[in-house]
Amino acid sequence: MDLNFSADQLAFRDEVREWIATAMPSHLKQKADNGADFDQDEVMEWHRVLYERGWVAPAWPKEHGGTGWDIAQRYLFSEECIRANAPQLSPFGLSMVGPLIIQFGTDDQKGRFLPKILSGEEVWCQGYSEPNAGSDLANLQLRADKDGDDYVLNGQKTWTTYAQYADWIFVLARTSTSGKKQEGISFLLADVKNTEGITVKPFLTTGGTMAFSETWFQDARVPQANRVGPENGGWTMAKALLAHERTGIGGVGEASRFLAHIKHIARDTPLGDGRLLDDPELRRRIARKQMRLRAIDVVNLRTLAAAQVGRAPGPESSILKILGTELQQEITELAMDTMGHNALGWLDSPEAALPLRQQSVASQFNYLRAATIYGGSNEIQKNIIAKHILRLPS
Repeated sequence: MDLNFSADQLAFRDEVREWIATAMPSHLKQKADNGADFDQDEVMEWHRVLYERGWVAPAWPKEHGGTGWDIAQRYLFSEECIRANAPQLSPFGLSMVGPLIIQFGTDDQKGRFLPKILSGEEVWCQGYSEPNAGSDLANLQLRADKDGDDYVLNGQKTWTTYAQYADWIFVLARTSTSGKKQEGISFLLADVKNTEGITVKPFLTTGGTMAFSETWFQDARVPQANRVGPENGGWTMAKALLAHERTGIGGVGEASRFLAHIKHIARDTPLGDGRLLDDPELRRRIARKQMRLRAIDVVNLRTLAAAQVGRAPGPESSILKILGTELQQEITELAMDTMGHNALGWLDSPEAALPLRQQSVASQFNYLRAATIYGGSNEIQKNIIAKHILRLPS
């Protein structure tokens, strides 16, 4: 988006652009230039590169390892990462549980967990949803019963994204059955790799990826010292973290990347004596998506600006979640239309028959059918907007 940046801000942008161009390892840059997907090891490699530069957590307070950047610098940094097609870092530690620990955690918890989130030494996943507790999250049944200095966990979580790579999981667990369902939930941190009784099983998505997992807890012991916030106060933690998650799910950066992919694909696709990108109807469709993306970007900037002055994301993040996920689905559909019959190439073997830039399009199209569901379905987000923003009666 065109904004009026100062000379200092533009100099900062040029510094970031030059640094990314020189700091990105050549094998990652080759993939980035071709719009290819990155595997987990490559994402964590880029994480460590950013960590060494001190740029891995731009939104964190400086005293906890953040950059101290203002809203404009954070925006420009994000734009340059998108422009370079740099690997997208996992949000679970940096954008979700990290900020929550900063806001609600004890000094011991901050000292124990934040440095290893920053360095990438410990990877995180999220344990919220259950088979009967998706959008109705308060219906969760994972039990956490006290036994000495521990909680003993029994139950199941599902849709635990990339749990197979995680060292730690943050979970919502039921510590009381009295009163309202929301009042008996606690927020716990569990060591996935070293806790007996935690089992992770990935399963295949319709996009052909092992993005999700089911996670079982059978007499898994978690120290009470790993509870963030008060016992039975986890609903407050849950809402705070979901607001951060929904802001990220808005996917402004990902949508921008995909629009750039569409333009590349259309530029490379012959049509008559010219190229598909010359087609007026396709150009109109791209332009409409670009205008909507810019409007959503403004909403995103408002959210970031509020965070800059210490205001955590609130119900306004539901607006960004609805608009952003719907646009992501529309853009991936446009990418499928642009590729035509090649859009089903991901089902063939080998996939190398397609250019790298096109190999993941159909997978992303299928995966993002869930975008309007995960993080709280868009129907639930409309209820939040009605109740907390429009102040409509229940």
